[in-house]
Amino acid sequence: MSERQKMVPTSTELQPRAPCNLVLFLSAPPTTLPLSDTKPVKPNSNNISEMVCKFAKVCKLKSIGVFSSEIPNLPHLQRSIYNETLLSEDSSEESRCYDQKVHPHPTEVPAKENACAGLEVMRKLFDAVSALKLAYLQLQQAHIPYDPQKIVAADDLVVAELEKLCKFKREYVQKHCKKTRFNAARSSLLMAEIVAKEALLGKLKSQNSAKDSDILQLWRELQDLEMGNRNLSEKIKQISLEKRRAGVLSVTKFQDVFKAASKSIHDFAKPLISLMKASGWDLDRAANSIENGAVYSKRCDKKYAFEAYIARRMFHGIALTSYDVSDIMKFDDPFDALMENPHSDFAKFCQAKYLLVVHPKIEESFFGNLDHRTFVMSGKHPRTKFYQLFAKMAKWVWVLLGSAVSIDPEATLFSVSRGSVFSSLYMESVEEEKESAILSDEERVTYKVQFMIMPGFQIGKMVVKSRVYVSKHSLS
Repeated sequence: MSERQKMVPTSTELQPRAPCNLVLFLSAPPTTLPLSDTKPVKPNSNNISEMVCKFAKVCKLKSIGVFSSEIPNLPHLQRSIYNETLLSEDSSEESRCYDQKVHPHPTEVPAKENACAGLEVMRKLFDAVSALKLAYLQLQQAHIPYDPQKIVAADDLVVAELEKLCKFKREYVQKHCKKTRFNAARSSLLMAEIVAKEALLGKLKSQNSAKDSDILQLWRELQDLEMGNRNLSEKIKQISLEKRRAGVLSVTKFQDVFKAASKSIHDFAKPLISLMKASGWDLDRAANSIENGAVYSKRCDKKYAFEAYIARRMFHGIALTSYDVSDIMKFDDPFDALMENPHSDFAKFCQAKYLLVVHPKIEESFFGNLDHRTFVMSGKHPRTKFYQLFAKMAKWVWVLLGSAVSIDPEATLFSVSRGSVFSSLYMESVEEEKESAILSDEERVTYKVQFMIMPGFQIGKMVVKSRVYVSKHSLS
């Protein structure tokens, strides 16, 4: 056997290795074809084609040809061989990723970064698959024509590319597991934080409920305090008012007010009688109409009938109540009080009593019209001498009625009926000489009350005597 024949492998040895799947390539180290001294045998093209077809199916790659006519030179295969359309799509997607406007939304930024990172991984993966396809094509070319050294080199290159793909797989699995562990740990931390926050929220809710209860309690206490303050303020005002009233009025001063009221009625009756006389009124007839059947000691005593009429009208329908009289007492002229506050209680008292005391026929006979009445009914007060005299009388009656209860809440007003026996304990005669002339009880029985002019008051144990007109003659 010649030396040439010894270097050529046998037909069995020259038989190319059958294509294996990816698992075999990864698990078994690459092997080289053994050389023997057998004669060179022309490789079977059918076996090679079958091997290429099976390996292409295992790799699930497109066959791009195995003949030298289709691939003129090997350097031409160094370029990336994956689909140009895919490259253009990836490039356009990448350009869209980088050219897209970034809006300040924090939730979108990580998604874009992950998308770009995924594109980079996919690019590397496609490059590795393309390199594997290129190594596989080199392995095909090493068999046509058959070149053992090139076959070994191509085999090593294919195994290296497969190992690179396995490395990508391991890195992906490790990264995915790490991310899963990180997410699980993060979820645990978040869950623990959620539990802690919920516990804190429950605590805050309970504290809020407690604070609401405290606020409600404090609000009720505030309401009670405000009510107490109002009551105290009212008491202070009442005490201050009582002190002012006590400073202005006392039992002794009340007697002075009583005398002033009696005098004011007398003073108002005098111009009233004069105007009636000037207007043509029959005074005797008018006096008899006021006190029918009254017995007078003298004709001039009929003036007391007019005073009694005025007093009855001024005290008619009045109940003893406590009110502040200091506002009226500070004015020397009560008309000034009416001008300062024309709608006060005193002003209303004046309006009501004027319409009751001065009859429309009397006013019309005095002035020829009813202007005073119309003015008073409209809520105003005429500035005339006649009305000023009436206001002065109304002032003292107003003060007398308001001060009685202020001095003694149990104060009472009493009246004397016609025909009553004169009693110096409760009565006072308007004719002082007649009262001083009554000495014995027998003489007192002969004097009867003809009519009452001013009512009497009982304040505590003190009695303010009623002013009456008495006559010695019995009633007929």
